[in-house]
Amino acid sequence: MLTEDYKSMLMTVRASKKLGQHFLINPEVAKAEARYAEGKRVVEMGPGLGILTDALCSVSKNVVAVERDRKVFELLRENISAPNLKLINADFFDIDYKELGNPEIMVSNIPYNLSSKTIGWLAEHGTEAVLCLQKEFVEHMLAEPDTRDYSKLSVITRLQFNVSHVLDVPLKDFYPVPNVNSIVAHIKPKQHLIEPDALSIIGAIMSHKKKKVRNAINDARSALSIDPKEARKLSDSVPFANERLFKLEPEKIMEIVYSIKEFKRRLIT
Repeated sequence: MLTEDYKSMLMTVRASKKLGQHFLINPEVAKAEARYAEGKRVVEMGPGLGILTDALCSVSKNVVAVERDRKVFELLRENISAPNLKLINADFFDIDYKELGNPEIMVSNIPYNLSSKTIGWLAEHGTEAVLCLQKEFVEHMLAEPDTRDYSKLSVITRLQFNVSHVLDVPLKDFYPVPNVNSIVAHIKPKQHLIEPDALSIIGAIMSHKKKKVRNAINDARSALSIDPKEARKLSDSVPFANERLFKLEPEKIMEIVYSIKEFKRRLIT
């Protein structure tokens, strides 16, 4: 059950649609998320009104909570305090990493419009995370080859992380009620970071995922910055040219990416 203090906080703030705010109101979900942070240095993005922050402070070594909304930040600062808590009023992605205290894990109920950007941040910094995300987003992260949901996100996620489903979070556990269901996912980084140019190539070819690799390359030639003649040469030389992209394991797609990168390198040398 929610405490009366938390209920009164909810009554004093209007959630921002622009910032994608939906405040968690189920403390049991917060406790389930916080279990992964026991004894660890934690960063929380978008603490909102602090229901997860409170749970984290009770089990973690220390917590750095970053809230962008000034009004929400002030309300949070007035209503929650702990010796192991540091509150920062800023856009999370504008903060120098050193200010976050070398976190071992991110535990957050993030705005869903920041999901892809957050996954990129986790990959860049090699940080473990427990995140509450839109159900559809997690389903794409976990999707297997030769399935409807297999996508660019699936490839990038499976190459860089081990992802597991923690629990489903229904609409009623948030205020205001969102339009989509949510999943809490545990995300552990692998020792593999995809370079920006490779990410761009994956995005370009996976936009044509149902086509054979050779056709996907020809259709993506503009995004790949390759003229039609060179695209035809490339499409004849890449691995798995006659396979359909969405049926290929991420590792095979990376073989194609490396082949494209090498072809483009030779073009400019």
